[in-house]
Amino acid sequence: MHRVGRRIRHLVLLAVMASLVVGCGGTPAAPPVAPVLELQVEDVKIFRFTWTEAVAEAGYRLLEDRDGESGFVQIATLPRDATSLALEVFLPSRVNARYRLQACNAAGCSDSPVVAVSGSLVEAIGFVKASNTDAGDRFGASLALSADGTTLAVGAPSEGSSAPGIDGDQDDDALQSAGAVYVFVRTAAGAWSQQAYVKPLHPWTLGRFGHAVALSADGGTLAVGSNRESSPAVGIDGDVAGAIVTNSGAAHVFRRTGAVWSQEVYLKASNAGAGAQFGSSVALSSDGDTLAIGAIRERSAAIGVDADQSDTSIDFAGAVYVFARAGSAWSQQAYVKASNTGAGDRFGSSVALSGAGDVLAVGAPEEASSATGIDGDQSDDSVPAAGAVYVFARTDGAWSQEAYVKATEINEEGLFGATVALSADGATLAVGASGESSAATGVDGDQTDASARYAGAVYVLSRDADGLTHQAYLKAFNTEAGAEFGAQFGYAVALSADGARLAVGAPFENGGASGIDADETDTTAASAGAAYVFDRSAGGTWSRGGYVKASNTSSNRFYGFAVALAADGATLAVGAPLDASGAVGVGGDQADDSAPASGGVYLY
Repeated sequence: MHRVGRRIRHLVLLAVMASLVVGCGGTPAAPPVAPVLELQVEDVKIFRFTWTEAVAEAGYRLLEDRDGESGFVQIATLPRDATSLALEVFLPSRVNARYRLQACNAAGCSDSPVVAVSGSLVEAIGFVKASNTDAGDRFGASLALSADGTTLAVGAPSEGSSAPGIDGDQDDDALQSAGAVYVFVRTAAGAWSQQAYVKPLHPWTLGRFGHAVALSADGGTLAVGSNRESSPAVGIDGDVAGAIVTNSGAAHVFRRTGAVWSQEVYLKASNAGAGAQFGSSVALSSDGDTLAIGAIRERSAAIGVDADQSDTSIDFAGAVYVFARAGSAWSQQAYVKASNTGAGDRFGSSVALSGAGDVLAVGAPEEASSATGIDGDQSDDSVPAAGAVYVFARTDGAWSQEAYVKATEINEEGLFGATVALSADGATLAVGASGESSAATGVDGDQTDASARYAGAVYVLSRDADGLTHQAYLKAFNTEAGAEFGAQFGYAVALSADGARLAVGAPFENGGASGIDADETDTTAASAGAAYVFDRSAGGTWSRGGYVKASNTSSNRFYGFAVALAADGATLAVGAPLDASGAVGVGGDQADDSAPASGGVYLY
């Protein structure tokens, strides 16, 4: 009887407690007690939220105010038993972010106190090194990201192993500047690892395999330029035996099946010649079935598409070769030249393809016309190295030139076309002019100011059925002479798939700050390098998106020599080919400066 009494009292107590939470019909009488939210910033680009489980909650909602000014919006719904969340973010747009957690039931929601991001987010920046880090390898001289941002290819054109093929002996340094490419994959939020160490089947001394890289949208096709390769082969899978043809150049395509990579094809120019440097630039369509390859020192005087390749009368004119894949079989589809081929123009220094592979942009940074805008006078050679970009379109497999593009203000040695990028639909074109000399800053400043030699600029153009038009003129936020914003010889311009986010590298910028949106006025680290993010609104207006620095900024790192963006613009990779850390793999010691010019890559 005594036990029965205790049992009754226990049940009554439970009923009283429940009545504090649940009203008639099982409806809670009040919202849950407000949770307490905590935020920890971690690499790679992770915001980790934790909280103590609330009482009487049915679930949680996480709200974000991305810039600290726009107001809170819900970004996640979580079950009632959740007590943590790892959120992967785009760091340059989260410097001032604020977060609030709501614990909710049928009676309503209770808000946690707001937690805010502070500092320059150095601790959240991913740091990637080769698996065989060695001084002088220049890992990060070229970069590519898959569309979903989960596959990263990194070129190290001065790596010296003589190993052939995939995952060979990385410790062999018998072949100077043979070059290598490293493929990394993200298996979970923030978890990156190296998937493959890629070499050609026939490495060459001084071949510089990895000088240029490109990935298909799914990350399963990899194209690699080897611009100093010197085999005598011509065309598709030619014979590498015989007398060398110095610096003729080559490209290789690799394919991934599951997690296993293999070489699919070995490509040479159809008119391979000594010094042509075929493989100086590469671009792939989204499906990987169209490949454009630049040869910046090709010597033909031919004009237009599929003209005479046998003419070798003009030094350093340049050419681009388009290849197409059907199944696993490759063939050359077009031999592309400028409409005003000229000596020294270096046509093919940069190439970009739209997602479908039907629009091709080609940079010729040393073209010399004084024309401005679209389709001006191509015959005038009065402004040395002003630069030009040529846009081609493919219809039913046939290529033709669509536009001849110049800067809106001509600069001698402006090097317009040093880098190019296209959105997936081909409707947005970004052009780097690393020698442009205006001291303007930001968006649409004074182009006529020529007081900052080699400061650099990027021009954004829009393309529709009526043709191309100039949309914006972009400069660094802290413009410096010699910074080379939109760098020559690098891959320093990248666009998201929709063309609404742009990343630009300036490898000779002198800022001594580290992380995101730190002190732009600090100029204590010569040629440390920087990257800049710009965003375009739905109305077409461009604005500042972030001033991006390494997490271990130091002089002479050339950070920003190469940049890459995922299709959604939510992952940014930046290469610093002269980073000196002796670390190996992902997340190593950035402060170790034991391997000069080994190179590194940073993820945001």
